[in-house]
Amino acid sequence: MRPRSGVRRPCTRTSPPLAREPGATAEAHGDAQAAIDGGTRVIEAEYRFPYLAHAPMEPLDAVIRATGDGYELWAGSQIPTIDQGVVAKTLGVPAEKVAVHTQFAGGSFGRRATPNGDVAMEVAGILKATDGRRPVKLVWTREDDIQGGRYRPLFVHRLRAALDDDGRPVAWQHRLAGQSIMKEMGGLRDNGVDPVSVEGAEDLPYSFEHFAVEGHNPEAGVPVLWWRSVGHTHTAFSTETFMDELAHAAGEDPVAFRLARLGDHDRHRGVLELAADRAGWGKPVPEGRARGVAVHKSFNSYVAQVVEVSKGENGLPRVHRVVCAVDCGVAINPHNIEAQMQSGIGYGLGAALYDEVVLEDGRPKQANFDTYLPTRMTDMPEVEVHIVDSDAAPTGVGEPGTPPVAPAVANAWFALTGERVRRLPFRRNG
Repeated sequence: MRPRSGVRRPCTRTSPPLAREPGATAEAHGDAQAAIDGGTRVIEAEYRFPYLAHAPMEPLDAVIRATGDGYELWAGSQIPTIDQGVVAKTLGVPAEKVAVHTQFAGGSFGRRATPNGDVAMEVAGILKATDGRRPVKLVWTREDDIQGGRYRPLFVHRLRAALDDDGRPVAWQHRLAGQSIMKEMGGLRDNGVDPVSVEGAEDLPYSFEHFAVEGHNPEAGVPVLWWRSVGHTHTAFSTETFMDELAHAAGEDPVAFRLARLGDHDRHRGVLELAADRAGWGKPVPEGRARGVAVHKSFNSYVAQVVEVSKGENGLPRVHRVVCAVDCGVAINPHNIEAQMQSGIGYGLGAALYDEVVLEDGRPKQANFDTYLPTRMTDMPEVEVHIVDSDAAPTGVGEPGTPPVAPAVANAWFALTGERVRRLPFRRNG
């Protein structure tokens, strides 16, 4: 049964954050530590990311009934095979005796992909307790969903870079710490690295002579799970805002700075140039606004976004326009690609500006949409989506629109105010 609003005990540390200490190596070449120690100028930043709930519009739900020789389950499941096995185990029957009817779900974002099939287990348990006399329909409340769910892990990142005498970055060191999602599923590498914790960081497209990404996965009593775009939710923000800091330190334009360091990453280059061109990068913006940019690869798709922001009445960024360029290979359904980019941007924007799950004495403080705020229609910017014409194999579009929006907004905010945001959500920064 679900924990509802039960106590969850996060780990506590009185020593310096793990992200400041050497960790398990995810990727490295050269000697980043030595280059930073001997660098003419060292830039560093520390980033903090909160727990996030999935908060789909439709909370978890399911229907189950007994048939003459088995059972039928209706659910908006992301992994029906797991739910089938969970129901079969709960009811004590072979898996082939459970038919799963996968429904369209009103939002999911990773929440309906639990390894223990929580809603399927619960609805099957209720059916078993009532001897299967009648079909059972189970709907979690919003409070159950937010306070009794699994969260995007809390993470801390520390990035350091060394510049040479000409302001050119020669070394990049990225250390990060957060709970492992894959450990529960036996998905760690031999050296203990969780690949989804470091995705988007270990495969950074920019060229550095010395490069290192290291990870820590501390234990904590808080259940965690994939959240829309998974590790890219935090690695895109830290890497793309830090690249902006390096561009500023070098006195270069943020787009030109990135293009100069993309090497042979032509697909990154393509979306970045397309988004910048369509957004009018380098041209005047309306008074009181500024632009920011970010580019990121996730799920084998490449997305660049340029945003225009102003300072809203609540003191937070007001995002007016997002120009999004996507290269996802052959565009099977352009209308669906556009819709998914819009959706990912809206979802990522809410997390960037407002969302977090805070544990107080081991209990989640957020419970419903009055305390865990999704993007409202009044917050949604104008979104333009431009699709790169490609003959490459088609790739994912459901998640890659989310990672770039938060760093693009943060970079625009710096251009507007001179303030760097290194902790999300934005409202945590006063």
